[in-house]
Amino acid sequence: MHCSDSRTALSARVDGEALPPGVTGPVLDAHLHGCADCRLWERRVLALREWTTRIGGTAL
Repeated sequence: MHCSDSRTALSARVDGEALPPGVTGPVLDAHLHGCADCRLWERRVLALREWTTRIGGTAL
């Protein structure tokens, strides 16, 4: 799996959407296990999602 495909799938997973065709949870998890860059990307996406959820409804 290429990192770009992994990140597309991670984005879908975080948003609660279906994974792209041909990508399964175990395949994505295996890529994450072996790819530090994608694990970091996942942590950043999850942190951003948490931050935007926490400030939701707050005027900036």
